Amino acid sequence: MRLLLLLALICAPVLAAAQDFGALRQPGAIAVMRHALAPGTGDPADFDVTDCATQRNLDARGRAQARRIGAALRDAGIAFTHVWSSQWCRCVETAELLSLGPVTEQPAFNSFFRNRARAEGQTRATLEALRALPEGARPMLVTHQVNITALTGVFPASGEIVVIRLDETGGVAVLDRIEIAP
Repeated sequence: MRLLLLLALICAPVLAAAQDFGALRQPGAIAVMRHALAPGTGDPADFDVTDCATQRNLDARGRAQARRIGAALRDAGIAFTHVWSSQWCRCVETAELLSLGPVTEQPAFNSFFRNRARAEGQTRATLEALRALPEGARPMLVTHQVNITALTGVFPASGEIVVIRLDETGGVAVLDRIEIAP
């Protein structure tokens, strides 16, 4: 078991370095990332968005994963003009650990796992926020699986980046999926 862990630690930077970030270099590309590893599903019954102690949070592997993803992006020369995050602590912490720029919390990116009736309105608000960006903006969004699936139809893994572009009809085109080993 220790040998496997050692191999994973040695190979992870190599896997990240070998990642193709071509889609992120395209004009109009938008990075939409699911927060890093946070064990469990959903949030506890006493969830309070202003109190991280009541939430499902990143564990040590999730924090390491976020740092590794940020390092891989920086090493590849990928930069963002905006780093936006859900207000959930696991998303904010992921966004901060990426070290890609100042993090701005966006309520439209908050999870609607417990209240699926909010899906349509929040997805619409996300698209409006993206459309309002100036030409040439390069945003990174850190959010939740349900939000990404509603926006793109993709069910992302923890820490996975779905690269999208807004199309001429107002829809979303998925350009690529980027997953760096946890």
